[in-house]
Amino acid sequence: MEIIEKMIETKDYLSKSKLPASDYVINPYVGCPHACKYCYASFMKRFTGHEEEWGSFIDIKKCEKPINVKRIEGKSIFISSVTDCYNVFEKKHKVTRKILEQIVDSDCEVTISTKSVLVLRDIDLLRKFKNLKVAISLNTLDERFQENMDKASKIQERLRALKILHDEGIYTVLFMSPIFPYITECERLIDISKDSVCEYWFENLNLRGTYKKAILNYIKQNYPQLLEKYKQIYIYKDFTYWKKLSYALDTYCSERGIRYINYFYHDELVKEKLGKGN
Repeated sequence: MEIIEKMIETKDYLSKSKLPASDYVINPYVGCPHACKYCYASFMKRFTGHEEEWGSFIDIKKCEKPINVKRIEGKSIFISSVTDCYNVFEKKHKVTRKILEQIVDSDCEVTISTKSVLVLRDIDLLRKFKNLKVAISLNTLDERFQENMDKASKIQERLRALKILHDEGIYTVLFMSPIFPYITECERLIDISKDSVCEYWFENLNLRGTYKKAILNYIKQNYPQLLEKYKQIYIYKDFTYWKKLSYALDTYCSERGIRYINYFYHDELVKEKLGKGN
């Protein structure tokens, strides 16, 4: 599929964050060619005016205004929340790298989230940050499932990237997101990656909007034995599965001294943060 590419101007790369664990977000692009079938960020089309299918367009942000490093002093920055800052167009445009060059010497906490091994290109810069985490998303060891769900880097490439980053002394996170009920092999993913990962993040699959029907149809066609269980979770709003998995992951990680954050209650955390800000 051909990607519609466009350059756009933005007034500021920094945006105030509604995420529970960051003060600011930076999204160097609008849209994402990874075209993840479960991507919550597809809601962005409501605000950007894009009529194209999610995953078929990319807007490259250009900003003449330098990032105000005093503004981010002592703050936390998340790169990126509604795109992938290392999507394939980053090879050519290097927007993410230029942003990192502006903030590399600043006294702030930076977290980079990606599904792409292109992050390895910038190891020379990443090593210079005082407080940095690099999170690589991975939610399966099944190559067929991964290829059905996204067009990002392959599973083994992502695992290798975690090892390289870890060996370079960079704080690594395996972002297990989104966890598909009865499909994502949580404990196996931990076991296979634990020597290259400093911390795990767990986030459950949320289904809403147009992609809810698409994912449920995918389950019906490819995992018919799970369809009733998915209906129980996503149509009848039964949270029992997530409560049990939350307890199982807590037990598994605690017994092994594994650092982790559970984002199963993400919506509640966001509401709590917004409440504190009022």
